[in-house]
Amino acid sequence: QVHLVESGGGLVQAGDSLRLSCAASARTFSGYLMGWFRQAPGKEREFVAAISRSGTFTDYADSVKGRFTTSRENAKNTVYLQMNSLKPEDTAVYYCAGKFVYDDRTYRTWYEYWGQGTQVTVSS
Repeated sequence: QVHLVESGGGLVQAGDSLRLSCAASARTFSGYLMGWFRQAPGKEREFVAAISRSGTFTDYADSVKGRFTTSRENAKNTVYLQMNSLKPEDTAVYYCAGKFVYDDRTYRTWYEYWGQGTQVTVSS
C-alpha cells in the first residue's frame, strides 16, 4: 500500500505561481509512474501531468503545457508540480497519483494509488 499526501495548495491571483508537493510512503518510490490530476466543481477529474520513474520523461495536458512543470526527487520520495501563470480556469482540487510500472516512460493510464487532494483557487 502506498500513501500519498499532497501539499502546497492555496488561494492566489491570476498570473501567480504555486508549487504543489506530493510525498509518498512507498519503499520503492523510484518504481512508480507519478501523475497529477485535477477536478473542478461540476467537472470530471482530468489528467494534468505525468512523470516517469526516473524523471527523464514527462507528459502534460495541452491546457497546462508551457505553464506547469512536474519533477521528482526519488531520494525524498516526493513529486512536484510547479504551476506558473495561473488562470482562474486552473481552479480545482489537485491530486497526485502513483502506479508501479516496469519501464521508464510516461503513458496515460489508470493509477493504483491516489492522494486526498489539495485545493487550488485562482482569483481573477
